[in-house]
Amino acid sequence: MNDEAEKIRLCVASAVQKLAGEPGPLLEILHAVQHELGCVPAEAVPQIANALNLSRAEVHGVVSFYHHFREHAPGRYVVQLCRAEACQSMNARALEEFVRARLHLNFGETTPDGRVTLEPVYCLGNCACAPAMMVNGELHGRVTPERFGEIAKDWGVAP
Repeated sequence: MNDEAEKIRLCVASAVQKLAGEPGPLLEILHAVQHELGCVPAEAVPQIANALNLSRAEVHGVVSFYHHFREHAPGRYVVQLCRAEACQSMNARALEEFVRARLHLNFGETTPDGRVTLEPVYCLGNCACAPAMMVNGELHGRVTPERFGEIAKDWGVAP
């Protein structure tokens, strides 16, 4: 067993040991694994399914249904652009196009160097300051292409 597989096995075992006795532990275990590993890797799915007496399809279905869960580790900077109606009414589409062109990414992708991941979200709760964006948990409002450039200047991505 390689180091990465062992790390995944230990992470899942720890989460299961702590949370399996709780009612409906699947989501909590998935959150714990993602918190520790940055994602819920495919290798973790059968281990979680076995521990909870669920099918692999049931566990995979939850991972793939919720946008929060990732199957691959994200980049160092996770950029989440709000796509909800309030942001759309404040020109978020143009911001999306600018950001995607600037980063050379589509939603759900990570730059080849692993630096930036771009994700859609469907409300950041910052409607009064639309369009909104979150970067690594830090909320930004009234984001324009110029403001995005200021925020992204230290990420080391192409202008």
